[in-house]
Amino acid sequence: MSPVEIGAFSVAAIVALVYIGVYIPIALGLVSFISIWLISGKAILAFNFLKIAVGDGVAEYEFATIPLFTVMGLLVSRAGLGTDIYTVMNRGFRRVTGGIGMATVGANAVFAAVTGSSIASASVFTKISVPEMLKLNYNPRFAVGVVAGSSVLGMIIPPSAMLIIYSFVAEQSVGEMFIAGIVPGLILTVAYIAGILLAGRFWPSFLGSGRTGGDDVALSYYELLEKTLPIVALIVIVLGGIYTGWLTPVEAGAAGALAALVIAVLRRRMSWKSLWFTAIETGHITASILFLITMASLYSRMLGYAGLPNELDTLLQTYDLGFMEIMIIYVALMLFLGTLLDTASIILIVVPLFITLIESMGLSLVWFGIVTVIGAEIGLLTPPLGISCFVIKATLNNPKISLKDVFMGAFPFAVIMLIVLVFLIRYPILSTGLLN
Repeated sequence: MSPVEIGAFSVAAIVALVYIGVYIPIALGLVSFISIWLISGKAILAFNFLKIAVGDGVAEYEFATIPLFTVMGLLVSRAGLGTDIYTVMNRGFRRVTGGIGMATVGANAVFAAVTGSSIASASVFTKISVPEMLKLNYNPRFAVGVVAGSSVLGMIIPPSAMLIIYSFVAEQSVGEMFIAGIVPGLILTVAYIAGILLAGRFWPSFLGSGRTGGDDVALSYYELLEKTLPIVALIVIVLGGIYTGWLTPVEAGAAGALAALVIAVLRRRMSWKSLWFTAIETGHITASILFLITMASLYSRMLGYAGLPNELDTLLQTYDLGFMEIMIIYVALMLFLGTLLDTASIILIVVPLFITLIESMGLSLVWFGIVTVIGAEIGLLTPPLGISCFVIKATLNNPKISLKDVFMGAFPFAVIMLIVLVFLIRYPILSTGLLN
């Protein structure tokens, strides 16, 4: 077999292994190691590739963003800020048809800006929002669908773990990726709210009979300030610090983590025991992500050694494909893989294959990262994998709402995501505008 054939076979092997349940880093590392060995015929070269991948990975300064933003997100969740965000948003949208759904979207967007986790968002708002909507006679499919759809905002609105993973795979600045994710995240949020508003007018059966977002209980100015000030402070510290250049992503993560700890302590939501469990959980998440990125580095080096990205570039140029044709192929590939794999796996597998082609076309790798993350995010809402949908089903634990109901409810939001993705592909300035 030629090196290119071995490289192509390795990609298929990794997809197959991940799909049958093999731990992603193990699949990436094992297949990449064996492929390098087969291509070179020397085991020592495969070990050298592994040594370089591990050494370079650990030495990266921006790796520190992972534990810092992870602990910040965990502290924010423990401080109960998700409930506060929802309360404030629900108050603002309570008189609008489908308002509680809009409040869920808005709360998820804000929550994403301080946690960066779609799974955390899905878990938190399933407990908060879904029971409230069911009580108000909203369509169960809409109730779970809006939580599933808006939960993916955690993947695009910074700080986002997927943006961090992409930045390491594509060797881009974490700070630039965070800034680039702001406008697309806001666009997706507005698109979701607009979609709910239109559904209330033209497809009322999807929403159900619910009309208001809960009891009409006014919040005092003190309560409003108490619930909003911590969130605003965290967003200003993290995103404001990065955007103004006052803080590096690592420094912003450290400042955000400290602020989140102070908030949790002041709210009496943090004991020594819970702090210890938070530290342990942060360590577990950080170790898994670092292992994932390190093995992804080995995979990327293997593909380069096999010459597969250059071969793919040559193949596509042979057919004289234009920009839109290439992007259609890329998005279609991500949508297909989204039915089989999780977001991180998709990013780690497809980005190294296409990055050489994107660079040769003179396109922004930052913009490409935003397109990649959103395209891969759609997979969180599509069967059979649909991780966000599974999380919602497991968290809700309601026998009257099936997994099919969750997927059916999430489908309109997946369509909205695809429409937004098309706009972002057509107008790259939407992603890169804040960087210029």
